[in-house]
Amino acid sequence: MSEGKQRAAQIERNTNETQIALSFGVDGAGESKQNSGVPFLDHMLDLFTRHGHFDLTVKAKGDIEIDYHHTVEDIGICLGHALREALGDKKGIKRYGNAFVPMDDALAQVVIDISNRPHLEYRATYPTNMVGQFPTELVHEFLWKLALEARINLHVILHYGHNTHHMIEAIFKALGRALDEATTIDPRVKGVPSTKGVL
Repeated sequence: MSEGKQRAAQIERNTNETQIALSFGVDGAGESKQNSGVPFLDHMLDLFTRHGHFDLTVKAKGDIEIDYHHTVEDIGICLGHALREALGDKKGIKRYGNAFVPMDDALAQVVIDISNRPHLEYRATYPTNMVGQFPTELVHEFLWKLALEARINLHVILHYGHNTHHMIEAIFKALGRALDEATTIDPRVKGVPSTKGVL
């Protein structure tokens, strides 16, 4: 990363299904402004942002009269794209991040490798298929699109829990904390942390 360069990006994505404007800052203050039309996702993104010490603004208009799928998917795409763009050449980053987060009855773990090799390993089952009006299957959809567009290796392990809201909340908090660790600049790292010389 060049000295003094801001690690941030702005993305716009407009389709027949969604219109999204998203800004993301890696080195933020936990400032979160979400207006996606999907209240539960807004809540989860707020937790992700605050626990990762990022800055994130999302304005989205989607075909939520059909369902939440396209909006959640496309926000994952935009966030992944913004993360990849914000990190640039990835010089000096720690690359790996790991976080365990408890939320009352639930325990989630997220492990990240900013590897330029996209993969999602998702080990999570929930006692209910819905949280309010939000289908739990969309958590996987969001995380997969995030990993794909950010080109990161993302492992999500929900160890246990009883309350579906708590379980998903623990995942998003752990996601923020693991990504914060992986994107942290380590002064000991010269260039990129890979024997290949590139990430």
